[in-house]
Amino acid sequence: MDRTGGSGGGSDRRQTEESKPLLGEMSAPEGNKMGAAPCRRALLHCNGMRYKLLQEGDIQVCVIRHPRTFLSKILTSKFLRRWEPHHLTLADNSVASATEGRKGKDGFCALPWRNWEPACQNKEPTGYMENSISYSAIEDVQLLSWENAPKYCLQLTIPGGTVLLQAANSYLRDQWFHSLQWKKKIYKYKKVLSNPGRWEVVLKEIRTLVDMALTSPLQDDSIHQAPLEIVSKLLSENNNLTTQDHESIIVAIAPLLENNHPPPDLCEFFCKHCRERPRSMVVIEVFTPVVQRILKHNMDFGKCPRLRLFTQEYILALNELNAGMEVVKKFIHSMHGPTGQCPHPRVLPNLVAVCLAAIYSCYEEFINSRDNSPSLKEIRNGCQQQCDRKPNLPLRLLHTSPDLVSQEATLTESRLKPVIVTSNDIHVEVERNNTANQKLTANVGNDSEPNLIDCLMVSPTCSTMSIELSAQADRILGCYVEILKMLSDYDDWRPALASLLQPIPFPKEALAHEKFTKELKYVIQRFAEDPRQEVHSCLLSVRAGKDGWFQLYSPGGVACDDDGELFASMVCVCNNVHILMGSCYKTKKFLLSLAENKLGPCMLLALRGNQTMVEILCLMLEYNIIDNNDTQLQIISTLESTDVGKRMYEQLCDRQRELKELQRKGGPTRLTLPSKSTDADLARLLSSGSFGNLENLSLAFTNVTSACAEHLIKLPSLKQLNLWSTQFGDAGLRLLSEHLTMLQVLNLCETPVTDAGLLALSSMKSLCSLNMNSTKLSADTYEDLKAKLPNLKEVDVRYTEAW
Repeated sequence: MDRTGGSGGGSDRRQTEESKPLLGEMSAPEGNKMGAAPCRRALLHCNGMRYKLLQEGDIQVCVIRHPRTFLSKILTSKFLRRWEPHHLTLADNSVASATEGRKGKDGFCALPWRNWEPACQNKEPTGYMENSISYSAIEDVQLLSWENAPKYCLQLTIPGGTVLLQAANSYLRDQWFHSLQWKKKIYKYKKVLSNPGRWEVVLKEIRTLVDMALTSPLQDDSIHQAPLEIVSKLLSENNNLTTQDHESIIVAIAPLLENNHPPPDLCEFFCKHCRERPRSMVVIEVFTPVVQRILKHNMDFGKCPRLRLFTQEYILALNELNAGMEVVKKFIHSMHGPTGQCPHPRVLPNLVAVCLAAIYSCYEEFINSRDNSPSLKEIRNGCQQQCDRKPNLPLRLLHTSPDLVSQEATLTESRLKPVIVTSNDIHVEVERNNTANQKLTANVGNDSEPNLIDCLMVSPTCSTMSIELSAQADRILGCYVEILKMLSDYDDWRPALASLLQPIPFPKEALAHEKFTKELKYVIQRFAEDPRQEVHSCLLSVRAGKDGWFQLYSPGGVACDDDGELFASMVCVCNNVHILMGSCYKTKKFLLSLAENKLGPCMLLALRGNQTMVEILCLMLEYNIIDNNDTQLQIISTLESTDVGKRMYEQLCDRQRELKELQRKGGPTRLTLPSKSTDADLARLLSSGSFGNLENLSLAFTNVTSACAEHLIKLPSLKQLNLWSTQFGDAGLRLLSEHLTMLQVLNLCETPVTDAGLLALSSMKSLCSLNMNSTKLSADTYEDLKAKLPNLKEVDVRYTEAW
């Protein structure tokens, strides 16, 4: 090695010695020549500095060719050395300049473009970096840190010369130094591992690569991802590796996986390992922290579906262990944490996404072979044309209409010829029905979304459908339905889980599968038993015209197999608290829905002594939900057939008589409660006297809440109600809007009502004066109320958003 630029190439010893005075400023002392740069690197590593990996940047460049003659020694001296500004790009294979050189009359212009004279206007690539420098040609990268060295410089040793790079400050110089070193080493490992020889050597190189990534002062996502991608490519191109080689490679890259998601190809390799060796210790020791990190930090499986597949296969591998679901249960508990509140908000949505995808996969081949909708694969490939697909075979699953049942019974054998549809995972026996074919054909042009129960029309008497999953699909289904059960057992997860499952995100084939609906019943039961409104309200449909779990598990519904016990528990009294009180129970809308769609099942359960159904029938009579006299008499007969029904019906009759007596006796027309009166005080007062003529009631500055609404709706003549500065909220407002339709004046000043309750006032067409001062009224709701209340003349919206 000579001292003319940090590399060998001197013609003889005499020439090398003669060059020392001219290039002394860039030559290291004899003792420090090989040790200065390593010492500097060690110092940088110890001082804890972190750098971002550079991909491009501006820097001064000087290229010094090794002197061969005396004249060349003079031209390369520091007095005649020329620096050029360049915008360098650190590509995958080389260092290149993105600066377009300009050549004038006197040669290359090294000044910035804004300072160039008009003479320097001829563009052409030139200068030191006219040709890119391959990383393979860079023999060494060093920092110039000894005495008389150029300031903030680093040195790239190339064959036949040296490239000097001068940065603006020491931090940028070190950043360029570490970035160049990283790019050079990664380029080397890519070449070495692209043509593997002995796997012992390859494994050693992989370990060295991982250590380099872990100890690098560069702080960038690509620092850890680059080694993973190299290993991923290595594995994909070498399919003849043994299982031991697989596990050795996985263990070698394990430290990188602790803080980084595996790339897609590596996920496929991990999936394969989970399927082929589920009992391997690698699954527990290496994959567990990787999957935990995915579940905690992944934001969207749609952008990285292979991460979801890997998580899915990992959980199935846990289920294959001796303890089976106990291991899975411990894993779920570890994801939740020991406290009552999971600290990671993304865990539950990610687990649910994995469960839904796994359950769908159990039926996917059957769905793709029978359903006319395109499969996920076809959607990705853009094949969604109806003409390219086979016509679908209609499913006949559930129907509750007696007329249609009798029609089905009269069909001939030729019209009900069973057809067996077989796939790799599912064997299904269905009916081919010409009438159903005509019905489905007639509905093709209909833009409205079909009702789920209409798509799954079955009567137990005419159902000929049975779904049989293969052993593997059955294990997958059992595993992931069990996980949904586990998730529903956590109180803090239940509201979000109920919200995620409210749209019923399962294929109709799963809902027609008796085993699936029977197992999922536990989850729905947990939702029904939860006293929180945000949980049990998710049993209702997500929007009008679409069925919810309430409909599916009601008597005659697709998933009902218990004569309505679960349906009754959805509206039952739990610990003396009405489960659906805040969302639908005791409201006319909900009772009307039951009367129209589920009156028969309600009467059947009431006939069997179900107290909840007895109460619902009594409420239907009390609120005049049923108009038909014959139906009313049938309900009364049902109530009188049981002891509990007879008792509650007698109480209803007593209340009706009291109401009529109240109206007959009359009483005061105006009433004002003292301040600090409570709901109990109001109830006691109204039950002690006659208030049939009460038209004006003031509860201003009392402590009443929405609970008093049940007593207010029993005042038939009420026209003016003052609730100023009370705790009367949205729930009470909704109840008033359904019963006090003759109310004319309402004062809600300084109450906690919001848009959710105020919107219900749109049904009170008699309102002519409304005070919403200092409430949470929005401008949109105010405009909506003005449009729907034609008699409204006086409105106070001061200190609201609408003001």
